[in-house]
This record gives sequence, C-alpha cells and structure tokens, in this order.
Amino acid sequence: MPLKNPLACPGLGVAAGLILMAVPASLPAADQPASPVPAAPTGPMAPAVLPGKGLDQHPFLYTGEWDHRKKDQTLYVVRNGRVAWSYSIPINDASGTLQELGDATMLSNGNIVFCRKVGASEITPDKKIVWDIVAPKDTEIHSIQPIGLDRVLLVVNGKPAKLMLINTVTGRTEKELALPTPHPDKSPHLQFRRVRLTQAGTYLAAHLDDKRVVEYDQDGKEIWSYATNGPWDAVRLKNGNTLISSYHNTVIEVNQQGDVVWQFSEKDVPEYKCFIFQEVNRLANGNTVICNWCPSDLKDPNTWPGSVHVLEVTPEKKVVWALSEWKDPDLGPASSIQLLDEPGVPEKGELTR
Repeated sequence: MPLKNPLACPGLGVAAGLILMAVPASLPAADQPASPVPAAPTGPMAPAVLPGKGLDQHPFLYTGEWDHRKKDQTLYVVRNGRVAWSYSIPINDASGTLQELGDATMLSNGNIVFCRKVGASEITPDKKIVWDIVAPKDTEIHSIQPIGLDRVLLVVNGKPAKLMLINTVTGRTEKELALPTPHPDKSPHLQFRRVRLTQAGTYLAAHLDDKRVVEYDQDGKEIWSYATNGPWDAVRLKNGNTLISSYHNTVIEVNQQGDVVWQFSEKDVPEYKCFIFQEVNRLANGNTVICNWCPSDLKDPNTWPGSVHVLEVTPEKKVVWALSEWKDPDLGPASSIQLLDEPGVPEKGELTR
C-alpha cells in the first residue's frame, strides 16, 4: 500500500535514502523460518531456585532478536510482576525480509523508540506510531538512541556504514558520519549493534566485526579505542571507564589507559550457562545487568526454556537477580532491557545502557 507523507532525509539521495513517515507501512504476517538443526542441552542451565524476585525484581522494557519460534516479535513492558504492555511486529516484513527487535528505549513521556533491522519507529502507550523510518535496500538498523524527544541517533549498517542524527519532527538529517568497516565487500549485518552519543558529545561505537570499540569526536576522528573480540555493546560509565560486552560471554570494564579494572564471565558463575552477552547496563547501585542471548548456541529452540535471559550481578560478581521466563509469559531471547526504576531521563543519556 502507498505510504502517507514520506519525508526523504537529506544527504542520502532518493533511491538510497532513509524515509521518515508519519504513519507506518502495513506489515502482514509471514511464515516463520525453519528451525535450526536441533542440539541437545548439556545439562542444567541455571540453579533450581533463582535469586531475586523474578518478574517483580524491577519494572522493565524488554525485547530480543531472532525468536524464530514465533511469527511475531514482541516488545514487552513488565510492571508489578506481570506484562503490563506489549507490541508485536511480524518476524518478516511485507517483502519477506527478517525483522529483528534489538534496541529499544522508553522515553520520559512513555513513548518507546525502537529499531527492527529494516527500520525504526516511535510508538505511544496506546500503540500509535508517531514516526517510522524505513532502511534503504541492503542496509540494516540495529542501533537507535533517542536524543531529546525530537531526535534520534541511529546507525545504518551498509556500504558505507553511516551514523545519522535525525530530527523526527522535520525529517532532516542533522548529522551524518561515515563509519569505517573492515569488510566493505561483505554483508553489513555484523557491522554494529550499539553506537551511542556520550555525555561528552563523542560517539562510542562497538565495531562488532572489527573486534574493537572506538570513540569518535564530532568530526568522526578516532580519539580512543580498545581491541576486544566481538564487542556487541559499549557503555561509557560516569567514572569515565567503558563497559563492554565481548564475544562470547564476557563483560569487561576498561579505563582510558586500556586497563581492565573489572571483568565478569561464565567462569565466575559456573552454575549458570552463559551464551552471547548482548546489551549490558550499569545500575546506579553499581550492579551490572546483562542480556544473555541463547539462540546461536542452543540450536534447538525447544531447549531454550531453562536458560536465563538476564543476570544482575554485584561488583563482587554475586548474582542477585536471574530472570528466566519462557512460559506465561514467554519473553523470548534477550537483546535489550531497560530497567524502569533507574534514576535519570533516558532521552538525556542519563542511563548507563
């Protein structure tokens, strides 16, 4: 169906440009892809009794990529120990392209900004789409950060990859930087999952396929970097250090000199099975919250239940909350979580996530 009121974002050209719409495209349901080859679990993936209060530990916004068991992919808001709100999109868009929910933020006004690989949107609590961005052909959007209530910072994985600051009211691209990638001849899928504007006004980019985290100034000049295997997320902490989730299941905190000052991995919690650590948060109380994404390692989705979606660990590496909810509600794999009881205004970058 035709889309109403398209606004071409400047700087990309007509054919390759992002398109910002006042209303979203209609996305019909599509058949889910075939499941991967089954593989048996190796044993218990978590203690029989999990620490914390389960769904009642924190209110939170949650989503995850590639839940190929389902025809729909879902954003969840959990409050008071139950799902208070949800919003679903088909796993495939109208063209049959896979959609992936991987980055989402609830704003101070209750709206939620999220990306879905083939685009990005803002949705109200009553499920009205405020704006919709469609990614150009052969590009992907896995990272989106609200900057105030009327701008978003997103990264378009592509050839080249581009960091873009877009005014969602006018549709104008107010900033655009090309980001270097090591394999411009290959699929852009693994280029980036998290790129963030820091409080200092720099850009912190987790180069997933380049095995390093890089900080850029406003002109795109590299001013700091740290080499690590498969960085999925990078968070600039209030103490100036950088918190990184690194492939396969390690979180490290490094200082500006490149020294590791804190580290957490599966070795610290042998009673838990850890998979790919995706988003990582540092809480105001000093604890660290980690999304533990399982589909790549557990080839048989029937073995996903029993694994832990989210871990909250203290600086001493004690697990104080382990979330595992695969039935009523079935939250699916974990890529993104925003704890809604954390102090700070999300769109002002006051949450360390």
